[in-house]
Amino acid sequence: MTMSTKSNSRSMMNSARRERTPEAEAKQYLTFMLGGDTYAIAIGKIREIVEFHTLTLIPLMPSFLRGVTNLRGAVIPVVDLQSRFGNGMTEIGRRTCIVIVEVGTGEETFPLGVIVNAVNEVVPVDPSKIETRPAFGTKIRADFVESLLNLGDRFVIALDVQQSLSITEMSELASRWVDRESST
Repeated sequence: MTMSTKSNSRSMMNSARRERTPEAEAKQYLTFMLGGDTYAIAIGKIREIVEFHTLTLIPLMPSFLRGVTNLRGAVIPVVDLQSRFGNGMTEIGRRTCIVIVEVGTGEETFPLGVIVNAVNEVVPVDPSKIETRPAFGTKIRADFVESLLNLGDRFVIALDVQQSLSITEMSELASRWVDRESST
C-alpha cells in the first residue's frame, strides 16, 4: 500500500467519523473487495484500516486464522475473511489491507483484524436502500449477511460482524482443528 493509499484510507475513516450522529452511524458503510466481490461493514464497527504487513503465524490454527499482528503494542488476531467464507486464502497484493473491527462477546469488545484485497470507499446509504438479508443466493452463510445495500447499479452485501467474526464460533473451530491435528 502506498503512502497516498494509506492516507486516503485514513481520510475516508476520519471523514465518516466526523459526520457521525446516532442516526447516521448505521447508514455509513466501508466498502471493500474480497476475492473479486464487493462487501461492506458498518462504519461503527470499524476501528481503523492498516497496511498489510508480515503476520506472526500461530501453529496449529485453522487456515482462516492467518496469525497475529502488533498494533501499537497490542496483539491483534488476524482473520482471512475469504478463507472464513470457505473460498480459499486471500492473495496478498499491493492494495491488501487489514481492517481492524470491534467484535463483542457479551459486554466486552475485542479488536480483530480482517484481511481484505482492497478498501474502496465509505458510502452513505439511505435507510430505504437497505434491503433485508436474503435466505439464499450469496457465496457466504446467510447468517453472515446483515443486509443488502442497494447502491443503484448493484447490490453490496453488508456483513454482520458479530456473526461472521464470532469469537466464540472461531474459538470452537480452532479447538476442533487443534484436536484433529494433534491426533494425527
